[in-house]
Formats: sequence, C-alpha cells, structure tokens
Amino acid sequence: MQQPQVQPRPSARGFLRAAVTFKPRNPFLPHRPAASAGIGVQLTVSDAELASRGFDVRRTAEGLDVAALNQVFARVGFPQRQEERLRRALEHSEVAWLASAATGRPVAFARAAGDGVFNAVVWDVVVEPSCQGLGLGRAVMERLVAELRRKGVGNIVLYAEPRVVGFYRPLGFAMDPDGIRGMAYYRSKQKTAQ
Repeated sequence: MQQPQVQPRPSARGFLRAAVTFKPRNPFLPHRPAASAGIGVQLTVSDAELASRGFDVRRTAEGLDVAALNQVFARVGFPQRQEERLRRALEHSEVAWLASAATGRPVAFARAAGDGVFNAVVWDVVVEPSCQGLGLGRAVMERLVAELRRKGVGNIVLYAEPRVVGFYRPLGFAMDPDGIRGMAYYRSKQKTAQ
C-alpha cells in the first residue's frame, strides 16, 4: 500500500498543518477492541476501565471548567482562548473529555463542530502533559468520532501538525485522501480595506 504524500501548508502560528480525513478503519492495522461505541467505531478502553484508572468520561461540556481547560491548552502550547468565546464555541460543539476523578479538572479533551449531518471538523485535541502516553487522547478521539458517526456524520476532518499525524492514522484518519487538498482562510493574512 502506497503512503499518501504529505502536502504541508503554513498555518497562522507558523506551524505546518496537513488536512486529515476520517476513513473507515483499515482491517490490517493492529487493533484491540474493548467495546463497540457506534457505527464502525471500537473503543480500545472502556469507560469502566478509565474510571478504574481515575478518569471520568464526559460527553457534554456540562461541568467543564473552562479556565482549567485553558490552562491545559497553555501547557501543550496552544493559544489560550477568551473564556466567554470558548464557552460559546463549546455550545456549538460535540465534545468528549476526561476529568480527573480526584479533582474534576480536564486531563484530555477533544471537540468537533459542523452541521451535525454531513460534515464535522475536529478541534482542540489536548492531553495534560503529565497524562500523555496513557491512551487518553485516543480515548477522547474514539468517543468523539463514535458520537459523530452515530449521528450519521460521514466526513470528519481535522488539521494536525506534522509531528502528531501518526497519532491520528490508527484512529482511521488519512492524509489528503483521494487527492483532496484542504484550504484555510486566515483573517490575519488578509489586507484590510482602507
């Protein structure tokens, strides 16, 4: 199987980004399904297993401490967001996040926005640095994709910095499938009218 060619594009922050699209799971990739989560999506770790490890699974933004999420954004190098604007974004997003059972603070988070029928874009996938490497990013992404697929959303895309593209491939995402190229409009790059 030939690997797709990466066509990186500069982002507004100077990082390179590449469009990644969800494709049905490749049956030849190694996989340890724990439970079915929805249409064609398997969870590698169950909610009960996460709970036994000290993490509560959340599927809505209810109870999410936005200030604490902003702190996680800062620790992973994401820009912090104005809290009120972030709350508004969450009102229009599907979310999956894990909270520390001890503190209730977010330790892993992902959200998607879209039309709720055909298309969705995944944003803000973060894991608290002290919790990275535990499979928590995969856990929130599997749950987010499962919910979108349950609703019938078939086109799920995201932008990923080249250093993390490998994280998304085992989740069923592919680089620029079928020659599709992503484009982005950045207000800061546009000339303002005089």
